[in-house]
Amino acid sequence: MRSTKQREEKKQSLAQFFGILAIMAILLVLLFFVSLQAGYTKLSLSEILAVFLGKGSREQQLIVYQFRLVRIVLAILVGAGLAVSGTIFQTISKNALASPDLLGVNAGAGISVLIFTFFESSQKAFGILVLPFAALVGALLTALLIYALANKKGRPISPMRLVLVGISVTSGIHALDMILTVRLSPEQYNSVNTWLIGSVYGNSWKHVLVLLPWLCIVPFFVYRASMLNLLHLSDGVAIGLGSSLGRSRLVALILATALAAACVAVGGTIGFIGLVCPHLAKSLVGPNHARSIPAAALTGAVLLLAADLVARTIIAPKELLLGIVVSLIGAPYFLYILITSKKG
Repeated sequence: MRSTKQREEKKQSLAQFFGILAIMAILLVLLFFVSLQAGYTKLSLSEILAVFLGKGSREQQLIVYQFRLVRIVLAILVGAGLAVSGTIFQTISKNALASPDLLGVNAGAGISVLIFTFFESSQKAFGILVLPFAALVGALLTALLIYALANKKGRPISPMRLVLVGISVTSGIHALDMILTVRLSPEQYNSVNTWLIGSVYGNSWKHVLVLLPWLCIVPFFVYRASMLNLLHLSDGVAIGLGSSLGRSRLVALILATALAAACVAVGGTIGFIGLVCPHLAKSLVGPNHARSIPAAALTGAVLLLAADLVARTIIAPKELLLGIVVSLIGAPYFLYILITSKKG
């Protein structure tokens, strides 16, 4: 009797999970088509479908394929990548406030890419394919520095101390960013400043191809969901269940950092996606990583695509930078999490 009831509850839970994913996927598709229509040159749904069928005008094809579709795809990929990365950071640190931006990973990746692009000769020699690797070096070094500074011998790392050290190191890196950017030409400064705040505007399909292979880390995390579930438990319980904590944490940390670094290399230092989306996903589908990771990916894609739509339409024909819109959403949510965490 009990096993039958458990099976029914499991089926109901699974149906609810797929229902939530379906709703989020539908919302993402709706945002996709609204984003294709919106802009300085408005296109109807029939005109967009005509372009996809190869019947649109040359101007319409240029607008859809070379401008709007590129930034839509990048917003979806970057949002999904940052959200999943944030989920993993919160798991391995057991810290509800952990995220790639608050732990300095985004800032470290950002300054590494900035230094790389600062020297035009290296940029021309290697091209954009090397950008994610340059970002990964800076991100890993920053993450290791923050963990070293936050660690006290003989004591577990305090979640609040980790966040405070991360914010301090991030502030120092941003100061270095300013020192480097003032040495740029006006044209270079505008481009770099836009990238530092965060934007998917002005990128090409090359950037999509550069980022896409790194998103393969996401299904790997889903595949290793049981390992991540163990890391979320206390160390004693995880070891008792046969988990190799050191190796598992290291692998998860490197892969999550690589994922965040690749997103930063393409979309700039967009903040708060890695903090907000994991919380929203877990509140919808629960803490099981087999469910929370796909939900976080969809949540990140929806949120960043919606933010990009707002950024380019709210003051049209001008547009806000994507990172500013995300910060307007994420900053109040961060304060909410901070307050509720203190209460807990």
